[in-house]
Amino acid sequence: MRSSERGKAGDRPFMKKGKAFTEMVISYLRRSAKGRNALAAAASFGGVCALPWTLSMEGSWLSYTNSILAFFLFLGLFWLVRTALESCLREERPYAGRRRGLLPGLFGTLFSVCMVFGAQLDTRERVPFQSVGMWGSILILSLLAALLTRYFWDLLARAGQRREGAVQEISRPERAKEQQEGEKRRNLRRFFFTGMVIFLLYLPVFLAVYPGFFVYDAQDELLQVVTRNFSTHHPLFHVLMLGGIIQWVYKMTGSYNLGIACYTLLQMGVMSLIFAGCVENLRGRGMKRSWRIALTLYFGLCPVLVMFSLCSAKDGLFMGMILIMVLLFQELLSCPEKVSRGKLLALGAASLLMMLLRHNGFYAFCVFGVICVFYLKGRWKKTAAFFGAVILLYAVVNGALTGIFHADSSEHQEILTVPISQMARVYNDQEEDLPQQEKELLYRYLPREALERYTPKVSDGVKIHFNNEAYQADRMGFLGLWLKWGVRHPFSYLNAWFMTSYGFWYPDTVIDVYRGNTVFTFTYGDSSWFGYEVEEPGVRESKIPWLDECYRRMSLEIAQQRIPLVSMLFSPGFLFWVTAFLLGFLRDQGRRRQMMPFLLPLLCWLTVIPGPTYLVRYVAFLWAVVPVLGFTAWEGERAQIG
Repeated sequence: MRSSERGKAGDRPFMKKGKAFTEMVISYLRRSAKGRNALAAAASFGGVCALPWTLSMEGSWLSYTNSILAFFLFLGLFWLVRTALESCLREERPYAGRRRGLLPGLFGTLFSVCMVFGAQLDTRERVPFQSVGMWGSILILSLLAALLTRYFWDLLARAGQRREGAVQEISRPERAKEQQEGEKRRNLRRFFFTGMVIFLLYLPVFLAVYPGFFVYDAQDELLQVVTRNFSTHHPLFHVLMLGGIIQWVYKMTGSYNLGIACYTLLQMGVMSLIFAGCVENLRGRGMKRSWRIALTLYFGLCPVLVMFSLCSAKDGLFMGMILIMVLLFQELLSCPEKVSRGKLLALGAASLLMMLLRHNGFYAFCVFGVICVFYLKGRWKKTAAFFGAVILLYAVVNGALTGIFHADSSEHQEILTVPISQMARVYNDQEEDLPQQEKELLYRYLPREALERYTPKVSDGVKIHFNNEAYQADRMGFLGLWLKWGVRHPFSYLNAWFMTSYGFWYPDTVIDVYRGNTVFTFTYGDSSWFGYEVEEPGVRESKIPWLDECYRRMSLEIAQQRIPLVSMLFSPGFLFWVTAFLLGFLRDQGRRRQMMPFLLPLLCWLTVIPGPTYLVRYVAFLWAVVPVLGFTAWEGERAQIG
């Protein structure tokens, strides 16, 4: 007998004993209400004790531990845990199959780790990796989160079974050509009417913040066009579009404000039509009229969507392209044979624009293409040809723009953001213990003055002074020093990376990364949620001052963070976990076909984790995609798209 076979044979008795013990415990819990109550009480007490590790609480926890709030929290958690236990135990085989326990366990563990790590980063600016209490709390919270995740996924699944068939495509007899043309005209009128409603909802905000939110490197992009001195630091396509429109209007009218306003209005129109197309798409898939009205109001009133539809930054249009791609990929992956050539061209155009608007979109699209090729095994050649053609076209267009406008492409600090912040943290924490020779090597790439300006939550203050010429001359010197310090100070490296990204995965974060930074018209204080201002040469000329003040407070103050529940609607971390929860549900139900298109925004989210800081703008697409993901989870497994 081979050693591997002997190992397997030897493992069987242990596995049988473990399975028998598990079945015995489950059988006991099914029979004994006292046993369920005792387990629920123990788990709830552990959860109450572990909860402070997930909260941004400074100093002693006495205000929590010596509070009647903990008692009421225990009662609520006890009821919820007992209900979840009873629900799982009612199933014929409550833990049959690895996936039934594995996916909730994975989700619960990741959620608990992120909540505990995020709270420590928020209060201490570091994770105490050597704390036994922290890891014990993570273990308890992971078990609780896994149980509750299993319970809520089962609730969603049972609700879906009750309404099965409610939103499936209704088979209709073949219509005459005249009837089909009439239906198309009605759909088109409905599409433009919805777009007009959304645009009109944007209009008061536009007047309030006139000429629009000209912010987030807007001046730099405009100056590239004015001075004809281009670089690839910002995507050239957006630089030319933004700067070209504003400069053309300025030459025609002599007003930069009017140029900014024209660009803002144009983007408002485009985003309104994209959102209207989303509503129309979901109408065709069975969304009821009341929900379509609510979705239209959401697209027209949600502050995140409004702000970035009226913002000169590339993130608004990037969000729109992501939404178009998700909707079209849903059709492509659902019924490849029914997708018309026109929709394929539209998908290719949206994919190309997405990559031209943000550099990280290219990396996400490439990985997504590989996943799609493996998923569509029967059509892998056509799938590979589509993705290859779009990527090739992107390379040609981007390369042509770089060559035609002689754009400087010598900057490397964007891709080295994480290493730069990690080395700056080690330098600030361990400067006296670092060998002088290694510090001198670091000074070649980063001046001492820049290193001393290190702030944990944003790397811009350090990376802007990165010496690209020195890096070009000796890349291995920088990378070798980075690896050497990483081996010596792994926890510092992890903390440095977490500090620039935890706002993307910790829901309770107050985004204040630019605190104390002075810009054109104000100095950032408690919040850096949104840039808000109009950079020079634009000037804010509000037509509705009270509404302008509302958006200023949302952008620069912690006004919405003071309101329970409402604050989560403004949280990138909360939107991420909603997305992860719904994707996990689809995967748990075996609905891979419906899950696949949403891997694209998830990959885009992953590309911003190694970024310079955490801001809403980098993940604004989540606010547009989550309603579609929620409807997809609701509509059922056999619903047809397209």
